[in-house]
Amino acid sequence: MSDNSTPRTIILPPAPFVAALIGGWLLDRHTLALAWDWGMLNKPLGWFLTCCGLFLLAWAVATFRRHNTTVNPYKAASALCTEGPFNFSRNPIYLGDWLVLVGVSLLMGSLWPLVFSPIIWIMLRFGVIRHEETHLEATFGDAFREYKSRVRRWI
Repeated sequence: MSDNSTPRTIILPPAPFVAALIGGWLLDRHTLALAWDWGMLNKPLGWFLTCCGLFLLAWAVATFRRHNTTVNPYKAASALCTEGPFNFSRNPIYLGDWLVLVGVSLLMGSLWPLVFSPIIWIMLRFGVIRHEETHLEATFGDAFREYKSRVRRWI
């Protein structure tokens, strides 16, 4: 039987998003441009999505702090957060990361960062979320199972 006292997170969650943005920028500038041009909408929509993502990240972190639990994916949770952004998404931080990724991709005018989206999803799902959910279920039992049954993973 495995020890679920802490999540067995394999990947630091923001790393795939940062790698996609940097890799996308490098590919776009030095190899093959893959433009994402919505004309005048690129900048305002890009800033809107980026700001929404940052707001969602800040709201989720503030909710963790209010519950005196950690945001660190390598440490044990001391409270089950089910309010605020966790009322509509079990992973609002990762959802915020996605919004920032799409927003910055629009601001860059490049589709390259989004080409990496399936890889990012696989890395998060199996390298992070699976381990976090195993830990939360072991720690909070029925309370987490009930929460999981009523709140979707993403939106």
